This record gives sequence, C-alpha cells and structure tokens, in this order.
Amino acid sequence: MLSFFRKKTSDDLTGDGTISTGSAGGGAVVAKEVAASPSLTQLGYRSVDDLRETIYDFLRTIRDPEKPNTLEDLKVVYEEGIFVQEPTEGNVYVVRIEFNPTVPHCSLATLIGLCIRIKVQRSLAHNLKLDIYIKKGAHSTEEEINKQINDKERIAAAMENPNLRQLVENCIKEED
Repeated sequence: MLSFFRKKTSDDLTGDGTISTGSAGGGAVVAKEVAASPSLTQLGYRSVDDLRETIYDFLRTIRDPEKPNTLEDLKVVYEEGIFVQEPTEGNVYVVRIEFNPTVPHCSLATLIGLCIRIKVQRSLAHNLKLDIYIKKGAHSTEEEINKQINDKERIAAAMENPNLRQLVENCIKEED
C-alpha cells in the first residue's frame, strides 16, 4: 500500500509560502518554497558578456575621490576585471569585480571599493551576489581591504556615516 503518500490539500498549506507535510511523529515538517531568480534573458541581457558590459558602463563613470578623473581614466576599473560566474542553485549570478588602485599604498582603496559596490547595487534592480576585490598584488593591505569591502555589516555602518555617505554620493553621481 502507498498510504504514506498524502494528497496535498488546502490543510497542507500554511499560508506563508510554505508547504506542511506530515511526519512519522505526527508533527509537521515545513519546507520553504524557493523561487528561482529570473534568467539573464528574462532580465533583458543577451548574454553574460552583455551583463558584464552593462556593469562596466556603470563603473566607468565613478569619479576618483582625490582627482578630477573617472576610475576608467585612471585604469582603476577595466572591463577585463569583471567576471560573471555561473548562477547559484537559486539562479543568482555571482559577479566578481576586480579593481587596481593607482598606487600600492592608496589610502582611499576602501572608499573606491565601497563606491563600486554602491554604484552597482543601485544601478541594477535585480539580485546579484557581488564580490569586489583589489587586483592580486596591487595593494600593500589588499587582504584587509578585501574583507572590509565584502562585509555587509561594515558596508552598512560606513553608509550610515553622513560624511562617508556624502563622499560616496559625490563619487558615484552622474555628471550632466
């Protein structure tokens, strides 16, 4: 007999997007429904390269905090430094952005990384996992900075600081 198979009834639905199924002990096992993120084509991109180019177009306009140039002008960001990796099981794309500070002891590398993160997050309305890193060997404290610019709590704390937020806003604003 197949009595252990149950028909899904309206009693099985908990109303919050979960499905409740019976268990041997009489309790309920609750499984969350995982909605997959849309594919690249559903998001309007022709390919992974199209997503990479779109991200680069956003990054190229970020202004350097110290100089009147963009990060593209200074070769801090470059198209070859954007890597779109295979999507996760939930179809969330992982984007790794590598940047190259102008000098190995650049005191504003963390701020530049923060600007890159905020610009991409604000510019793309869909869900991506962003990993932002300094190019290997390009900075004397790259490991520490990489930790800072990929730590959600530190990013949130930095953006709560009004002076730092204003610096970021000035760097990422679009020029007329």
